[in-house]
Amino acid sequence: MMINIGDFLTRRSILSPDREGLVCEGVRRTYKELNSRANRLANAMKALGVGYGDRVSMLALNEPEYYDMYFGLGKIGAILVPVNYRLAGPEIQYVLSDCETKVFVFGKEYMETVDSIRNDIPAKELIAISDDPPQWTKSYESMIGNASDEEPEIMGGDEDTLTILYTSGTTGRPKGAELTHSYYLWSSVNLQSTLGPNVGDTTLIALPLFHIGALAGLPYFVHGGGKAIFLRSLDPQRFLELLQEEKVSGFGSVPALLDFLKLVPNFDKYDWSSVKVILVYAAPVPVTLIKEYEAAGIEVRQLYGLTECNTGTVLDSENALSRAGSCGKPFFHTEVRVVDDNGQDVGPEENGEVLLRAPNVMKGYWNRPDDTAAAFKDGWLCTGDIAKIDKDGFLYIMDRKKDMIISGGENIYPAEIEDSLLNNPKVADVAVIGYQHEKWGEAVEAIVVVKEGEELTEGELIEWCQGKIGRFKIPKKVVFSDSIPRTPTGKILKRILREKFG
Repeated sequence: MMINIGDFLTRRSILSPDREGLVCEGVRRTYKELNSRANRLANAMKALGVGYGDRVSMLALNEPEYYDMYFGLGKIGAILVPVNYRLAGPEIQYVLSDCETKVFVFGKEYMETVDSIRNDIPAKELIAISDDPPQWTKSYESMIGNASDEEPEIMGGDEDTLTILYTSGTTGRPKGAELTHSYYLWSSVNLQSTLGPNVGDTTLIALPLFHIGALAGLPYFVHGGGKAIFLRSLDPQRFLELLQEEKVSGFGSVPALLDFLKLVPNFDKYDWSSVKVILVYAAPVPVTLIKEYEAAGIEVRQLYGLTECNTGTVLDSENALSRAGSCGKPFFHTEVRVVDDNGQDVGPEENGEVLLRAPNVMKGYWNRPDDTAAAFKDGWLCTGDIAKIDKDGFLYIMDRKKDMIISGGENIYPAEIEDSLLNNPKVADVAVIGYQHEKWGEAVEAIVVVKEGEELTEGELIEWCQGKIGRFKIPKKVVFSDSIPRTPTGKILKRILREKFG
C-alpha cells in the first residue's frame, strides 16, 4: 500500500470525525472539518492547474490554513514549499524562483513584500489569506469556498516529495531539502515509538511552521489523533495563557523561548500542571535553565535533529538533568555514528562528525545533484556537526563543522551574510562569526575592513542591511579591522577571529 500523508487526514476523519484537531486564535475545528477544508483546497488547486509534482509556496504565520495546504496538497501529489517569513523580499524571490512555484499563497501581513516582488516570481496565481485582498490577487477563503469537499483522487506517496524546506546555504544561497511522504510517516513513527504516550495529546505549536521542528508535528498529531494548538506568532504571555486554557500536555521549544517565558510578569502564577514534557532543539539547553524548570516540576528534554533528518537523538527523562548538555541517544528507528575525516568510527569521548541513518532522511536537495551527493556517504547523512559519544552512548554536540550560527533557534550561515555585506560599496573585506548572547544564545558579529579613503560606522552598516537580508541575520555587532586573517588558499581563519573578537 502506498503511503500518502494527505490520506492520513481522511482516515483520521473517519475514525474520529468529531474529535477536535486544531485550535488557533478562536478557530476550533474537528477532524471532519479539517478534512473537508483540505479536500476543498485540493480541488481548488486542481482547478487552478496544480497537479502531481507542482510546487505551491506559502508565506504566512502559524495560520489554520497550513492544515489545509499540507494535507490538501499531499492528497493530489503536489508539493508544499513553506517560506520563512523572516526573510527579506529578495530572499523570498530567490526561493520562489528556485522551486519554480506555480501558486503562491500568503498572509495579509506580507501584502507589501509580495507586491514588491510579484512581477519577478514565476507564480501564475497569487492568493491572499485576507478578507480584503488587493485586485492583483485572489481571496483564499473565496477560492476554497467555491470548491467541492469531495475526496480528490489520491496521487503519489512514498518517496514522492511532499514538502521542500529551504535551509540556509553555506555558499550564500539556501538549499531546498526535499522531504517525502515516507519521511513524514517515519518521523511520526520515530517520535511515537521513542517518546511513548507520556507526552500527552494536546500540543502547543509556537515555533514557526516553516521549520521542520513545527511542521513535522502535523502528521504526528493526525497519526495519533491529537490536538494542535497554533500560536500565530510568538507572544510569551499568550503562550502561558494557552497552556492553562487548553490544558497543554507538551510543546517544542528552543532555549531562547524558555528564557522569554520566564520574563513574563507573574510567570510563577501560570498553571503548568498539565504540561508533561518540553522538547527543546536547535541549540544546547543551559544547565541552569533545565534546573529552573525542573524546580517547577517540568521536564525539559534535549532533542537533536536537522531539517534533513529531524529525529536524530533525544535525551530520556531519567537523564534529563544528570546528563544535561547531552542530546541523548538515537531515536528508536535512527542510527548514529561519529567518524573521523577518513570515515572511521572514533572512540568514546573522541570528536568527529555526526552521521545519521534513518527511514526519515531527506530525498536530496532540490535541483542540486552535486550538493545531494556530497551530503551522503555510503548511505549515511553527513550532518556537518562535530560531536562526541561518551562511554554510555550519550551524544554531545561540540561544534559546527560548517561555522553555522544558531540565533534564537534560527540557523544562520556566515557566508550568506558575508556575500551580502560585500555588496556595500564601502566594504573591502568581511568575515562573520557568532558570539555568545544572553538573550539569543548566539548573535551575528561582522568583522569589517573598510575600503581605503571611505568611512563607515556600525550604525550605518546595520541600517544598510535592512530589507536586504532577514532581520534575524543582520549583525548585532560590527567590529572594524585592518585585515581579515586567511589561509594561503583564501579561507577565512574563523578560529582566530573567534579568539580575538568572539
